Amino acid sequence: MNDNPAELKVAVIGSGNIGTDLMIKVIRHSTVLEMGAMVGIDPESDGLARARRFGVPTTSDGVQGLLELPNFDEIEVVFDATSAKAHAAHAAVLEPLGKRLIDLTPAALGPFVIPAVNLDEHRHAPNVNMVTCGGQATIPIVAAVSRVTPVAYAEIVASIASKSAGPGTRANIDEFTETTAHAIEAVGGAQRGKAIIILNPADPPLIMRDTVLCLITAPDSGTHEAIRESVEQMVAHVATYVPGYRLKQKVQITAVPQDQPVHTLLGPDAAAAPTHQVTVFLEVEGAAHYLPAYAGNLDIMTSAAVRYAESIADTIAAAPAGQEALR
Repeated sequence: MNDNPAELKVAVIGSGNIGTDLMIKVIRHSTVLEMGAMVGIDPESDGLARARRFGVPTTSDGVQGLLELPNFDEIEVVFDATSAKAHAAHAAVLEPLGKRLIDLTPAALGPFVIPAVNLDEHRHAPNVNMVTCGGQATIPIVAAVSRVTPVAYAEIVASIASKSAGPGTRANIDEFTETTAHAIEAVGGAQRGKAIIILNPADPPLIMRDTVLCLITAPDSGTHEAIRESVEQMVAHVATYVPGYRLKQKVQITAVPQDQPVHTLLGPDAAAAPTHQVTVFLEVEGAAHYLPAYAGNLDIMTSAAVRYAESIADTIAAAPAGQEALR
């Protein structure tokens, strides 16, 4: 860890794969964040063992143990890498104590944050939600299309390696689809959204692959070219904090056949029948800081969470002297 007093001290709740990867990203790759604590409930977990080797304060007594750590008052931001149900309990304890929460579960108690889309909108929120791995990968693409032309319907399919889906992910499948679909609309800008997740049992495991489908009313070729350019710019933006994020092939824009019953997908406020479908294929390779490279679904979540926390630190560092309200 660094000794720079200007660093933002953070804690991680959850000593599983996601929490451990978060910790390693903070320790090895962030210049503005400092690990203040690693919190778990299993004293034998690999995450807590690694934290101890790094010299990070640890507790296996959950949030109550975090409150009792000598340096608790120095911690300003807490990453929650547990479960949707557990996050509600953690927020009830930590928010009144002035801790900023970055929620990596599908609990969605606070506003959705996708760094490439709305990093600045919720920088002072007490509790933000990082949506889901599928949301972090695909909603930037929906937003890239919707900033060019309205999106009547957007559907995303996230395919992840079964081995990268731990018990927390499997227990929150319903929350995953509901939270992602909501964020497709709220952040991506689609009038109606749908999300599907596929756990791919292939062995050896395959890296995360995502498909984004958008229905638009835009028959002119100029708009199509603007969409392709917007998507490519967005992919490059996401890749600045998730280097393994990339297009699998060129953006496809095809005419919707007149006899295709797409009206069943549209909301009651749809102004006109869509003329074209935009199809985008993505893949996400993990950085392999702690998790294997095929676990890009987890890497994009931890990378996005760290990026958001670093934006908080940057805001504080840029504030004029005495403006403590920015904390």
